[in-house]
Amino acid sequence: MSPLITPEELAAIGDAAILDVRWRLGGPPGAEAYREGHIPGAVFCDLNADLAAPAGTAGRHPLPAPEAFQEAMRRLGVSEGRPVVVYDEADSTAAARAWWTLRYFGHGDVRVLDGGLRAWTRAGLPVTKEEGHVPPGDFTARPGGMPVLDADEAAALAADGVLLDARAAERYRGEVEPIDPVAGHIPSAVSAPTTENVEPGGRFHARDFLRERFNSLGAVEGVPVGAYCGSGVTAAHEVLALEIAGLPAALYVGSWSNWVADPARPVATG
Repeated sequence: MSPLITPEELAAIGDAAILDVRWRLGGPPGAEAYREGHIPGAVFCDLNADLAAPAGTAGRHPLPAPEAFQEAMRRLGVSEGRPVVVYDEADSTAAARAWWTLRYFGHGDVRVLDGGLRAWTRAGLPVTKEEGHVPPGDFTARPGGMPVLDADEAAALAADGVLLDARAAERYRGEVEPIDPVAGHIPSAVSAPTTENVEPGGRFHARDFLRERFNSLGAVEGVPVGAYCGSGVTAAHEVLALEIAGLPAALYVGSWSNWVADPARPVATG
């Protein structure tokens, strides 16, 4: 099953938990956008509160504890045998983090609305300001459904496989660093900005296009692949794009914000 769903396919689903995961680093708050209009039946999922633990040395968006994630998903109406559809404004950056986290904690039927709310409205489908109220779900969080990397494993993969850096190229090169205290990248990592995974309107490029893109970066069948970014959000988008391309990949959840928390870890630039 494709990890993506079109607006028309979503409109035809009789019953699904729909999570609005609109979020942007630095704002505006996604909850405000949700209140201004959302897909009927959708409930707001807060990326910072529901899809991550508090920031610290583990990174700016570390994995939530299983109990906390389970409680959040049940509150949002997520159940074991019910499909889940997640969406954001357009490019699936935040939605991919919800897709990945649900998959990691064991939900087997999660899809991302390709093109997000923008694609939904362009298809002429309705939005509402009425806040969604859903009965509690019965989802049980079972960690381990998706492969993860810690800092040592990320370093080893960069040397022996392919570790993709999902951030903007100038952050990879160390020319700018607007968020974390150190600029640069993990030695031997390969620059692969997530902005190149999607078309101008926000939809993902076709499978063959993505496969060619990642193949050109060394991510081919039989080679272990991983991804990281600043805090494990856009890297989940990279993992989603790789899945569309038929190339499984591990996520370094702590990403650069965890890597630079230890000053002994090497940093490359250029």
